Amino acid sequence: MEHSVDSCPLLNVRLNTVNSFVNQVNKGLSDGKINKKNLIWLELNGCSGNIISLLNGGNPGFGYLITDMVNLYYNNSLMAAEGEQAIDQLLSIINTNYILAVEGAVSAGENGAFHNIGRWRGNLLTDPQVIKLFAEKASHVIAVGACAVHGGFSAARPNPTGCAGVESFIDRKVINLPGCPCHPDWFTGTLAYILLYGEPPLDSRNRPMMFYSATVHDRCTRRAFFDQGVFATSLGEKTCMFKLGCRGPVTPADCPYRKWNQYVNWPVEDDSPCIGCAQFGFPDAMEPFITYENTQGE
Repeated sequence: MEHSVDSCPLLNVRLNTVNSFVNQVNKGLSDGKINKKNLIWLELNGCSGNIISLLNGGNPGFGYLITDMVNLYYNNSLMAAEGEQAIDQLLSIINTNYILAVEGAVSAGENGAFHNIGRWRGNLLTDPQVIKLFAEKASHVIAVGACAVHGGFSAARPNPTGCAGVESFIDRKVINLPGCPCHPDWFTGTLAYILLYGEPPLDSRNRPMMFYSATVHDRCTRRAFFDQGVFATSLGEKTCMFKLGCRGPVTPADCPYRKWNQYVNWPVEDDSPCIGCAQFGFPDAMEPFITYENTQGE
């Protein structure tokens, strides 16, 4: 009853969108029609899961992205410099043509005392300070992952550190890439589109429509079971997991055909319900992730 992306030309086109954009960027850079931009990647209050996810990308690989597509000037997890030397490197880019990517929530509690990116000339650079400073002059601002988009786990109840998404702290448009973590293609494809054409088409919540235009439920490989009312009553059953609490019907994302870990698998295929990590309000609004209440008596 499960269906494959291989049988649908439209889904195949969408799956290959990122690779197509990257190839166009590569040609544009070679022909001198596209100017290479600088990239700042700030890691604020979070787990650094999005940069780890990006390192696992394969369309293209991370090495190509930071050497051929853009110049990665700052990421505290990956750069060799540390301390004030790293901050000097970050500040040196402020008047250049750069794109700002942010992962992690902005921690504003106690005047930003709960999280900072380092010290410069003896002063802490808090999350609110650094996001306002670099967002103001960036050509584009990309919020990468749930925490940067709307607070995510970092802003989950009771949120003692006052975390919130990037949009709450700056007065300009932010391109939102929700997910916990963000899929490598979602970032790479957005970046490639910006280099080619500028801001991509966005939905009402500033999510790129090329990745977030349909729900997980719309394209789920188990959708036929839902339509016929065949529901799993426990994990491991190969039918629809809607009654186990699957959040696919309310979560816009292309996981069913893009998959993860370089297109190998995705949660439902591995017998786990979608937990709605790419939806606004995650995790609080998506809990409980698993429930058996709707399967009692079946």
